[in-house]
Amino acid sequence: MQELLTISALNGVLYGMLLFLMASGLTLIFSMMGVLNFAHASFYMLGAFFGFQISQIVGFWPAFIIAPVLVGGIGALIERYGLRHVHRHGPVAELLFTFGLAFIIEEVVQMIWGKGPADYRVPPSLDYPAFTIFSTNYPAYKMFELLTAVAIFVALFVVLRRTRIGLIIQASITHAPMVAMLGHNVPRVFMLVFGVGTGLAAVAGVIAGPALVTQSNMAGLLGPIVFVIVVVGGLGSLSGAFIASLLIGLIQTLAVSVNVSLADLFAAAGITLAPDNVLSDIWEVPVAQVAPIVPYLLLVLILIFRPTGLLGTRET
Repeated sequence: MQELLTISALNGVLYGMLLFLMASGLTLIFSMMGVLNFAHASFYMLGAFFGFQISQIVGFWPAFIIAPVLVGGIGALIERYGLRHVHRHGPVAELLFTFGLAFIIEEVVQMIWGKGPADYRVPPSLDYPAFTIFSTNYPAYKMFELLTAVAIFVALFVVLRRTRIGLIIQASITHAPMVAMLGHNVPRVFMLVFGVGTGLAAVAGVIAGPALVTQSNMAGLLGPIVFVIVVVGGLGSLSGAFIASLLIGLIQTLAVSVNVSLADLFAAAGITLAPDNVLSDIWEVPVAQVAPIVPYLLLVLILIFRPTGLLGTRET
């Protein structure tokens, strides 16, 4: 049992950090621009495919730098020539724009790379066990994922809270006219922030591509979870997104490893359920089987009891 809990907890932390890599960019965009980007997971997918394609030519490490820069540039152009013109029509128009953009990116990816999985592999320089715990070898690549996520969190936190750039960004959220009168180009700041946010999603894609499956539906697999994280952590809160990512990663991973049902718990407590009970089928469903819906149950509870999220200040 101790081995199961330890390995599951470690897997949960690593999975949570991967989720944070995606959620950090979305949180940055929302906190700055108030735009809930439905196409964010599509930029994550673009990062994975760009990383795969570039790594075939120059290797993984150059791709790790080049792919996020390219995707961030695409994001900045989309903000400049698309989202900026939609922004004046309100949040509904923005949601529809990003929603349609997600479908366009998925179709373009399928046309270029097809619907099958890409042969995107862990680089040889990280393809070895970092350490052994309970006779289980833990890959160095997963440690690389963890360190990258922590480094990005620290860097974003320091930039937003301790630098002049961070002050300008935060002031532009609520006092854009005043920031503009001080000589700063607020629309350009918005464009750069959107580019950085989509670039962070691409970093998650480049890292997740070799560890998970790189294919054209990967945005739909992780995209909904990212929005759960942003809402649970609190809209616009980077620290909240970090905590929510860890929380959801741990809860979902531990739930997958628990093959116990409510009926088992009742039996251990000495409570016997009638076999013809209307809810008997539900009691016998193991926790592992319902693990995928656990984050959404947490989302419902957060919306009921704390609509602003764990550390957020805005109503969801």
